[in-house]
This record gives sequence, structure tokens and C-alpha cells, in this order.
Amino acid sequence: MFDKFKNEEGGEMVKENENSEVTESNTTTESSSTIGIGELMGKRAKLEEAIDYVGLMIKNLKDKRTLLEKDIEEESVDIKNLKEKLQKVSEYIDEENRGIKELANKRQQVENEADEVGAIINSLREKLSGVDKVIDDEGSRVKRIKESRESLSD
Repeated sequence: MFDKFKNEEGGEMVKENENSEVTESNTTTESSSTIGIGELMGKRAKLEEAIDYVGLMIKNLKDKRTLLEKDIEEESVDIKNLKEKLQKVSEYIDEENRGIKELANKRQQVENEADEVGAIINSLREKLSGVDKVIDDEGSRVKRIKESRESLSD
């Protein structure tokens, strides 16, 4: 029977038989036009193009998703690194705060010792003032005694 159907420029369907003789068949052309095989084949070609286009869109979407996943992973790594750095900064700040508290405690101890030394100095100053007064008093007595002896000897 028919090996192939070809669509010629005139829009007619032709057949090739086994002897390679090409003959026109009006009944075949009329029945294929009535059935709409040509239109069906055109629709099939358009559907294949649409399927190819959808496939390309799917591939593009997969590529975009892959890039997004890569970007998100990179951001995740960057954020984890930042978080680690911030934790180290926080630890440093905590350590510095502890150091400042220790220094404040040491300063307070030194200040207390300085207050004690000041109190000792004031106490010793008062004692020295008392000793100085006693010495002045005794010096005045000795001077009076000397003066009274001198006035007696004259």
C-alpha cells in the first residue's frame, strides 16, 4: 500500500507505491482535508514546540534554583562566620568587663590602704604635735629656769 504521504506545495497529498510511481489521489486529499489530518499535524508540531519551550523553562528554573541554593549556602556560611566573630567579640567584651571589675576592686583596695595610711599619718602628726608641744613647754620651762638663775646670779 502506501509507504509515505508527502505534503506538496499545492497542498495535495501524494502517495508513493512500491514501484516508486507517484500518482495523485483526489479521494485521499478530500478525505484528509475533511478529517483534518494536516491541521492535526500542525497542532502536533506546535505542541512539540510548546513542550520544548516548557522543557527549556524547566531547565532555566532548575538552574536558577541551583544558583539560589548556592547563594543561600554561601550566605549561610558567611552568617555563621559572622556569628562566630560576634561570639568572639562578645567573649572579649566579657573578658574586658571582668578585667575592669578586677581593676576596680584592686583600685578600691589601694584606695582603702591609702585611706588607712592617711589616717596613720594624721594620727602620727597629732602625736608629733603633742610631742612638739611637750618639748616647747619643757623648753620654755628650761628657759625660764635659766633666766631665773641668771637673774639670781646677777
